[in-house]
Amino acid sequence: PGILAAISGAPTHPSLSVILRRSLSLLAKMAAKIPGYETTMAVTKEGSGRVIGKGDTATVHATGVVKETGKKFWSTHDAGQEPFTYQAGVGKVITGWDQGCLGMAVGEHRELVIPAKEGYGADGFPAWGIPPGGTLVFTLECLKIK
Repeated sequence: PGILAAISGAPTHPSLSVILRRSLSLLAKMAAKIPGYETTMAVTKEGSGRVIGKGDTATVHATGVVKETGKKFWSTHDAGQEPFTYQAGVGKVITGWDQGCLGMAVGEHRELVIPAKEGYGADGFPAWGIPPGGTLVFTLECLKIK
């Protein structure tokens, strides 16, 4: 008996328990709002060990895409690029990234959806192809924390 049996009081078929476990796993990976912000995050692969805290120096792989156009504007995976290192939680990067990476574990993969006001704002960042008011989608992998 699983959760379904507990809810209904009746025994369930084993395959229903498998479906329920998979559904709960998918729900856990769905986007969640960062408390106090409009940025959302979804863990796409769990990490382990130390997590990024305020003031830590974090090194990540990152790819950024403009949600409205689907155009990639930056990736540490591109030729000639290296993983990005920054100080977390202290305002040295855009707000959505700064807050959205806190709590990320080494090895974790995470997707952030960052609205303009927590990204590059009403002006965008034309040099990178980010339009005024552009929403950003970052896929990130935490490589190292110091």
